[in-house]
Amino acid sequence: MDKIRFGTDGWRGVIAKDFTLANVAKFAYGLARWLIGKFPNPSAVIGYDSRFGGEMFMEAIAKILASKNIRVYISENFVSTPMVSLGVVKLKSNCGVMITASHNSAEYNGIKLKSDFGGPMPDTDVRDIENLISSEYEFDLEMLNWNYFIERGLIQYINLESIYLKNIYDHFDIDKIINSKLCFVFDAMYGSAQNTFKKLMPDIRMLRCEYNPSFLGISPEPLPKNLHLLEEYILKKKDIDCALAVDGDGDRIALFDENATYIDSHNVFLLVIHYLAGYKKLKGKVIAGFSLTHKLEKLCSHYHLKVIRTPIGFREFSHFIINEEVLAAGEESGGIATGSYLPERDGVWIGITIWSWLAESGKKLSELMHEVHEITGTFAYERMDLELNKNIRNKVIEECRQQKYTKFGEFAVSKTEDLDGYKYYLDKERWVMIRASGTEPVIRIYAEAENREIVSSVINAVVNTIQIV
Repeated sequence: MDKIRFGTDGWRGVIAKDFTLANVAKFAYGLARWLIGKFPNPSAVIGYDSRFGGEMFMEAIAKILASKNIRVYISENFVSTPMVSLGVVKLKSNCGVMITASHNSAEYNGIKLKSDFGGPMPDTDVRDIENLISSEYEFDLEMLNWNYFIERGLIQYINLESIYLKNIYDHFDIDKIINSKLCFVFDAMYGSAQNTFKKLMPDIRMLRCEYNPSFLGISPEPLPKNLHLLEEYILKKKDIDCALAVDGDGDRIALFDENATYIDSHNVFLLVIHYLAGYKKLKGKVIAGFSLTHKLEKLCSHYHLKVIRTPIGFREFSHFIINEEVLAAGEESGGIATGSYLPERDGVWIGITIWSWLAESGKKLSELMHEVHEITGTFAYERMDLELNKNIRNKVIEECRQQKYTKFGEFAVSKTEDLDGYKYYLDKERWVMIRASGTEPVIRIYAEAENREIVSSVINAVVNTIQIV
């Protein structure tokens, strides 16, 4: 394969094609060289999600690190990404390695890197590791003896899930949520957060909380097209107060209210800000990805909060959360963090935050969403991912760079921004954005407008203008 490259959210590849044991070993050797060069007595935490081959890939990385006298803490079973991130902090380790392809379909696997502060590893460190990944490595995996490393204490099993659950109990009144008599549903989408609520709140209703590494052919991304089962369940039961869905590695979130209305990541983030600033009276900066709704500025203006927009990718948020007073940080793809927790997105943590609010307020989720929209106004948001070959992707981005587009069909462009991708502002607070994905071979088109019909028209106009279809 080409040189291993980490995008905005890690390295991804098709299992047995790009994401192979040999390539994972090459990565591990590069990581080992980086750790040895940077820390006097390095250690690492390694976890894997519920995909095919996760344990095998984890063992390969662990053996290679241990062979270089790097202490390795490994999970006893599959875990969510936030469990690895928290484990890095609690164990005072130098880095975390999460073997996951996040929301991608079952044929993919990948790796996310976490820094010692528990958030995504900074880009400078990731590039340094990339540069140390060689096409050759100096040993045979089969010759590295697992039991030898276990006996020497270089590889240690750690219950990362227990560490994570204790942290939740320490920060939330779980009994209050349970005793509220509200009816909650959790949909793990067969992902690695599937066991969390079996231990936290065993009596709530659960969907797709079984081991199924194929995800039954549905990508574990909490978008409406992948959540029909959950929607139908709410409509059938008619007694659900709130449903929470998280992605394959547990760091992204979506919600449904009591009417089976899907609440996307933009509105979830607005809810979080409304709760923390409006109900809890907390202050701090709000960090938002470039593609997140602009209704955020209206809500934050109402609460006198400063908004900082960043390039896409949660690692852009981490240094703000670490170094400044941050209320919350959020991105369009469903990753949200609160400043009082890790500099890391966590779908379960945010879900419990919302459930706590429902238990405290006695209000329905639709009522709380209405409170937000009374401040911001209602809106519609849509994203289209277009799978294109590299030449066409490059052509589209080059045309954006050359400022070729002054209108998309009937929608005239009033101004542009290029913080990360190309955002075109239209009239009536509408906007559209074109960006090449950092982890997948797609062009993403994002748009926001006052209703679903118009936002779809904007998307279609962009597609027709760039002559992709």
